[in-house]
Amino acid sequence: MTSLPPIRLIRAANPSPMTGSGTNTWLIGGSEVAVIDPGPDLDGHLAAILAALGPGQRITKILVTHAHLDHSALAPSLAAATDAPVHAFGSATEGRSALMQELAPSLPPHGEGLDLSFSPDLRLLDWDTLSGPDYELNAIHTPGHLGGHLAFAMGDILFSGDHVMGWSTSIVSPPDGDMASYMTSLARLTEERWRRFLPGHGEPVENPEDRLAELTHHRRGREAQILAALDAGPATIPELTARVYHDTARHLLHAAERNVFAHLVDLHSRTLVKAEPALHPEARFALA
Repeated sequence: MTSLPPIRLIRAANPSPMTGSGTNTWLIGGSEVAVIDPGPDLDGHLAAILAALGPGQRITKILVTHAHLDHSALAPSLAAATDAPVHAFGSATEGRSALMQELAPSLPPHGEGLDLSFSPDLRLLDWDTLSGPDYELNAIHTPGHLGGHLAFAMGDILFSGDHVMGWSTSIVSPPDGDMASYMTSLARLTEERWRRFLPGHGEPVENPEDRLAELTHHRRGREAQILAALDAGPATIPELTARVYHDTARHLLHAAERNVFAHLVDLHSRTLVKAEPALHPEARFALA
């Protein structure tokens, strides 16, 4: 592409500690518009998306990075209003690694916002291409935050969903989130030279290479902190979270505990820690 198509941002009115200033809905293209992440099921947000269309413009594709309610719940209503098909990797639980599939039945429900009713019209595989008169998007499977998470590349611009954001790190919460997959996906993105990331929440990431390095360093640092905390003796997840996330606000501690468990699952699979009586959020963990 010699020039970029129009790119517009419609931000949903769903601010929270987990969504920042709200979910970013991206509109790409001129006459035929692709929508990335229709967002939460809010009548006002649906109206804002439709109102953003100019004369002669129509929505022809709806793309969902992942099936969390704040990204996918509006898809059925937007599809009904526009007759545009919904594209995604699959349902909310598809794309889990073999380890996460094995763990899932033993883990309690944790209410991380899965859109369990989500079902796309068309399923996308890694590096599938979607195009319009003035754009071309390539789907990149980036599991980690969710097994079926996709990012969408348009040249050297990446619509990065919740995998890479500037305002916050991603929550990785088993069995939906997978720390090993998250780190692999980060490493994969470093193989390309990106000019800009347009994330699912917050402002554009203007220095993608630096942000990828920062996120990788952050996760490796958390891993080292957990191992150091276990060096003092066996501990439960709440005990480890209190030691590692000692400066975290109380209302964010549940999310921090999920991240700690994600690290422990990864460390357990690498035989660096052991869990008694079994790998579970209520287990007691120790160095192997």
